[in-house]
Amino acid sequence: MKSLDLAKNTVVGILKAGHKVEEYIGNTLKYTDISLQQFNVLRILRGRKGIPANLQTIQKRMIHKMSNTTRLVDKLIVKELVVRKICKENRRKIEITITDKGLEILSQLDTKIQETEATILQPLNLEEQRTLRSLINKITLNH
Repeated sequence: MKSLDLAKNTVVGILKAGHKVEEYIGNTLKYTDISLQQFNVLRILRGRKGIPANLQTIQKRMIHKMSNTTRLVDKLIVKELVVRKICKENRRKIEITITDKGLEILSQLDTKIQETEATILQPLNLEEQRTLRSLINKITLNH
């Protein structure tokens, strides 16, 4: 196989695998009325351990960079999973934090998501998972 064909087939394989992962996690989230992108925002905010984030911070950490972060946050506000406040020190700055309700939903989802992730990676042993993670890092951290 020529190197160009190998590169094309490898990239197509990565895209298919990514789509499959999104499908599995999407199915796990289906009963929560939360999209994969909204779930991503909630996890970003939970990871900040109460420290507010602005839209740019969330956008940088998003898996899907094309996502309309403002729209995602607006939907989460309507669902009472996050709150948006104006910063007291800088009134031009908007601060977003996860609510107790948002934390509770994530807490309820944690085990289900972990089980889904384990199912996705079930064909790989731990060493293969480490190797895959290392290879993915080589691609994502260099671009």
